[in-house]
Amino acid sequence: MATTTDLDGLATLAYRPQNPRSYRPQIAVIGCGGISKYHLRAYLDAGYHVTALCDLNESVAQSRAKEYFPDAKVYRDYKQLLRDDAIEVVDITTHPPERPPIIEAALLAGKHVLSQKPFVLDLDVGQRLVDLADSQERYLAVNQNGRWAPHFSYARQVVKHGAIGRVCGAHLSVHWDHSWVEGTEFEHIKHLILYDYAIHWFDILRCFFPGPACRVYASTARAPGQTLMPDMLAQAAIEFEDGQATLAFDAALPHGAHEKTFLSGTLGCLHSFGSGNQQQEVYVATQHGRWQPNLEGVWFPDGFHGTMGELLCAIEQQRPCSIDARDNLESLALCFAAIHSAETQQPIQPGTIRQLPQ
Repeated sequence: MATTTDLDGLATLAYRPQNPRSYRPQIAVIGCGGISKYHLRAYLDAGYHVTALCDLNESVAQSRAKEYFPDAKVYRDYKQLLRDDAIEVVDITTHPPERPPIIEAALLAGKHVLSQKPFVLDLDVGQRLVDLADSQERYLAVNQNGRWAPHFSYARQVVKHGAIGRVCGAHLSVHWDHSWVEGTEFEHIKHLILYDYAIHWFDILRCFFPGPACRVYASTARAPGQTLMPDMLAQAAIEFEDGQATLAFDAALPHGAHEKTFLSGTLGCLHSFGSGNQQQEVYVATQHGRWQPNLEGVWFPDGFHGTMGELLCAIEQQRPCSIDARDNLESLALCFAAIHSAETQQPIQPGTIRQLPQ
């Protein structure tokens, strides 16, 4: 591990999304729902070459094309899109139940794939898709865009370069209003907070610790007066071989949103805080003093630039991709274990729960 031992080193950490040197493939986006606008805005700003959009509601795809990539072809049938040999990379943003057959078809068509998160509902299905990608010699990555939120991306680099030593504690909390899901498909997800939302935090935790999680204990509760179906309060305690982590989510806060991240290491600490994940201040404290970077960018849409940029760079450089689907299965295993723990009120070992608990 390279080590950053002074404040000057902290000032030069590369946390911004990266672009490939010259690789600019044709990209298609399958699924043009609400989240796709952040993908497309990021790709447009990055200068990426989106040439096709697909959605069962063709008018939605046409609207997205008109707003972001007017020259892109519009499809209703993804199978027809996949017949275009000029398309090399496919970004699949549909909901999880519909994604596996689309991912499989894209891989068999010789495309590299970026899958929206959460990747799959079944770890064994995910493993089969990973194995298929290997057999096809194609990249299969997962859009864990939270890794490129500026505060999380900077924290990853601080840990990677050993600036605070080996992390032994990670404590993250998010307090906000998630009532926007009312009337949407998300309102019907039983474990909305621990699954669809917290997958970002389960994933980022794994970037801070050198080994896998040993076990997790989680719980959920209803907020006073809430009318939404899923519990809006959730928490998790995660044990690692030489460390511990806690996550707390209060998703029914009407005013005064707040989010914080605290990492304690053998050589120092990192603290990030703010009114939400789009506005975070970060400081690092070590024996050399305290450093507060002036971070650039915001999670939405920079996180989506980061994931596609990482995939394209990995393809260009023919190296492993840091958001490879095989790695993401470990994040999902932790998430599934936490949900099962909340259901059973027992600590659970990640990997023992193979499907999303219902």
